[in-house]
Amino acid sequence: MKTFFEARRPTLTFEIFPPKGTGDLDSIFATVDALASLAPDLISVTYGAGGTSRENTVEIASAIQNSYDIPALAHLTCVGCTRDELDRTLCTLAEKGVENVLALRGDLAEGDTLTDFKYASDLIKFIREKHKFNVFAACYPEKHVEAKSLREDITYLKNKTDQGVDVLISQLFFDNAHFYDFLETVRAAGITTPVVAGIMPITSASQISRMVSMCGATVPEAVQKIIRAYGHNSMAMKEAGITYATSQIVDLLASGVDGIHLYTMNQPDIAKRIAESLRGIFYSLRVKRG
Repeated sequence: MKTFFEARRPTLTFEIFPPKGTGDLDSIFATVDALASLAPDLISVTYGAGGTSRENTVEIASAIQNSYDIPALAHLTCVGCTRDELDRTLCTLAEKGVENVLALRGDLAEGDTLTDFKYASDLIKFIREKHKFNVFAACYPEKHVEAKSLREDITYLKNKTDQGVDVLISQLFFDNAHFYDFLETVRAAGITTPVVAGIMPITSASQISRMVSMCGATVPEAVQKIIRAYGHNSMAMKEAGITYATSQIVDLLASGVDGIHLYTMNQPDIAKRIAESLRGIFYSLRVKRG
């Protein structure tokens, strides 16, 4: 099995989410069609708490892996998941040729339960003991919203990586300084796992408010200025958001980041704008790093 970084670095990856419930998959495959044309290194598929959503994750990841010949990353969560259910899902993914999984605790909504797995580290340990996958995990540049401090969060992260994590993907952030400080702290803690930077383009004022409430990311003055100036105009806000995300990525790449993970929100036109504007930079860095 090839490791994620075996071919080239820095990497460019995309994230998509399946439709809720029994929604038609045609729209998501139209999104995959558009993203596939950008030749990403990997496309990740999120994992819902409901059974149908999880089945969709497996189906979509399998199609990405086999029909599009692009490495797929299937999300897995502790929420509402038993050992037997997880084992069946992992066996199905392996049968379909999916080699990469992202182990998460998952967001706890009202009525959700944690049964056989309490933490992502439990999930990772189970995967490592019973299956052969490239295991990805999440990290939080400004700490997980439930952690008391960044120091405590780094302790939990070290526990996860010690279980056998191949790649870390960061939660979204809008201030690169937070990512650089986090990376320095992570390395000082003895965590050597590659860290891919998670970037979400801001396309509306309501979107950023929703994301911040969910993940606790800081909104720097530069972003607040954009919202004040363009938040009333959806087209202008979208353009400004694409420009800001692109500038973030340019800076991250110049600083030697391992890769960029773009939270596409199933909007391939935005991903295309960003990816095409950075094509020359990615090519130059990949040639330079050999």
